[in-house]
Amino acid sequence: MDTWNPTSWQSADVRQQPTYGDPEAVQAVAARLAVLPPLVTSWEVETLRGQLASAARGERFVLQGGDCAESFAECTSDSITAKLKILLQMSLVLTHSLKKRVTRIGRFAGQYAKPRSADTETRNGETLPSYRGDLVNSLDFTAEARAPDPLNLLRGYQRSALTLNFIRGLIDGGFADLHHPEYWNLDFVNHSRNAAEYQRRVEAIGESLKFMETLAGVDVGQIDRVDFYASHEALHLVYEQAQTRTVPRRDGWYNLSTHLPWVGLRTAYRGSAHIEYARGIRNPLGMKVGTGMKADDIAHLVEVLSPAGEEGRLALIHRCGAERIGEELPPILRAVSATGKPVLWICDPMHGNTKGTREGMKTRAFSDILSELEQAFDLHAANGTILGGVHFELTGEDVTECVGGARGLDEQGLRRAYRSQVDPRLNYEQALEMALLVGRKGSST
Repeated sequence: MDTWNPTSWQSADVRQQPTYGDPEAVQAVAARLAVLPPLVTSWEVETLRGQLASAARGERFVLQGGDCAESFAECTSDSITAKLKILLQMSLVLTHSLKKRVTRIGRFAGQYAKPRSADTETRNGETLPSYRGDLVNSLDFTAEARAPDPLNLLRGYQRSALTLNFIRGLIDGGFADLHHPEYWNLDFVNHSRNAAEYQRRVEAIGESLKFMETLAGVDVGQIDRVDFYASHEALHLVYEQAQTRTVPRRDGWYNLSTHLPWVGLRTAYRGSAHIEYARGIRNPLGMKVGTGMKADDIAHLVEVLSPAGEEGRLALIHRCGAERIGEELPPILRAVSATGKPVLWICDPMHGNTKGTREGMKTRAFSDILSELEQAFDLHAANGTILGGVHFELTGEDVTECVGGARGLDEQGLRRAYRSQVDPRLNYEQALEMALLVGRKGSST
């Protein structure tokens, strides 16, 4: 008999959790979270499950993207609008190139916790707790800032609610109306060798809209409503548990803090508390796989997370690095295929390609990101599997964190607008160019 419940993770191997000075205060905050309204609904979750199942069959494509780690300070209308805009624009380019509908999933409205390689950080002889994201503590290197604060769980919930509310308002208010040219900032194409092709695609999208409107006799905006879904790493298990609940007329438990929770690479292992938690919820799940994981362990986790083999249940997000994907991915594909469980394959070309500059800054090269993606398409085709989506760390703003791209950003230019608190992101121009190149590769594979 299965003994899973929302607290059963506490009896498993618990890692990557903060150490609070007052455990009773944490439980008091968790109790408050448990009675607050859910951030998403079960019918939204089930709709996404259906779309992910379609993507796994090759009928759709998934675009997942957003900040490496959200910050409370950037919960602003401008920041949210910029992220929504770039994901919408990328999805339109992919739709036109791949001739498939695109499911848009943002890494936002909850991406406030981050795993760390060590519990502490030492600077100039002083050792303090590591920064684990705004859901836990603050980035400033002081004892007060780095002390985990239970009230941050409530602050994270509130900002997630504000973000989702604003996104829903923008979409319902016509933000995704394709007739507004001011949403299309095309300055970057003047610097790109792909300029002519990009302009042709934009013009073709416009012509397609006119044709559809003429054929249907209505505006495209009235034909279909744009769907948008939220995702985050289900890392802080007290927070996730507090938002896990049953709903009327549906069986099972739902994590209603997000549509698509995922388990990260550091917590995806046999006996993991995060795997124990995730296996019992009804949401579709993501799991990061790649470097450091054995193929048979991944196959075992697939069996644990998707014992019934339901379509749309599990997305495997592989992250290997451009130099290693050719060696590491095929055994994973074969091992998972041997389970007979349907999964959605998504490529995360960001995390395996992080490098340090001569000045000690973290960056990623546009060429490495593109190389891993192009290899992923070919490897899936060669192994009889389908690459059904891509996963990017990106922003809709003019940051300088990844080198390369249309303007040839080099290491010297990174300091101009390097604003990430944790990992480097593609900026607006790089992300849009990446969508063009991914669409080109995907349509030819």
